[in-house]
Amino acid sequence: MAYQKKGKQKETGVRYKDAVLALKQNGPQRLYVLYGVEDYLREQFLAQLKAACLPEGESEFSFHRFDGATLELHTLADAIDAMPFLTERSFIEVRGLDTNKLPEAEAARFVELISDIPDYCTLALVMGTEFSPDGRLKVTKALKKSGELLEFSAQDGDSLIKWIARRFDAWEKRISRTDAEYLITITGGLMNRMIPEIDKISAYAKDSVVTRADIDAVTEKVPDAVVFEMTDLLAAGDADGAMGKLAELLTDKNNVPIMLLAVVGQQLRRLYAAKVAASEHLGVSDVMDLCGLRFDFIAQKLLQQARRFPLEVLEQAVVRCAEADYSMKHDAAVDDLGLLQEILLGVMVGAAR
Repeated sequence: MAYQKKGKQKETGVRYKDAVLALKQNGPQRLYVLYGVEDYLREQFLAQLKAACLPEGESEFSFHRFDGATLELHTLADAIDAMPFLTERSFIEVRGLDTNKLPEAEAARFVELISDIPDYCTLALVMGTEFSPDGRLKVTKALKKSGELLEFSAQDGDSLIKWIARRFDAWEKRISRTDAEYLITITGGLMNRMIPEIDKISAYAKDSVVTRADIDAVTEKVPDAVVFEMTDLLAAGDADGAMGKLAELLTDKNNVPIMLLAVVGQQLRRLYAAKVAASEHLGVSDVMDLCGLRFDFIAQKLLQQARRFPLEVLEQAVVRCAEADYSMKHDAAVDDLGLLQEILLGVMVGAAR
């Protein structure tokens, strides 16, 4: 079967360069909601926005920062109404105010506030990475009407690879495209997670060109990447290697069996979807859409791995994961780790048939 060389994922969120260009061309607006999983770009834009509003720097008269968890709306109202002093604009930064969970009375008052922000004031609501605006709520509709909602989502592969190359270049190091793709795969592809890993790799690498061995020596892999390696080993019939990967994950006390079951279940569902897609002669872009993947090189690897498993084995494994999830949550006597190991070994036995 011939696959497309490039997957084309539907774009979500704002393009960082476009947001910065709009800020420079149009100047600061009165209201911004900054959210999304790519908190590195969110913070970069926030710094640009703050600099545009306060070119002379922060002052107690023109800059206000509030914690959304303890914010009182009358205090926010006072800050909005306060005239700037020795600067053209005032800037208000509110972090962690979950507008989806505001009580009805507070939500109504908040809508009043954001609907009447003076021209001299910019209010930036900086949300956590888990936040997503609920479009059904009046608050969200008011935010969209009165301000700019900017979602900073994970970047596409080409953009990330160029950014990785620039980060290594600052260390006077070079990295191949293939190894940059590998780094994205094992770190999850978010910039804030990759920055310390790039720094560690650069400090560790002895030569000017970073190697795969350099990456593996010091980089901490996300559980999804380790589980991907685990299913590769299962397809090869390497039970010891797969169980070794599981033991590696369990060294982190946060990686309890029920959490790892969720990661394993997601990988098996993706393999099943890729297997079905291949049987229907679909390509990489279709697998990206089906599995929620942003990178075509990961979708290609998923398709390659899916070929090594019979469809019925993957289907049974997906069902088994759902059953195990129920058992772990409702049966205190169940051996969570033993159940997870049983599922993994069942996948390997099925692949060998």
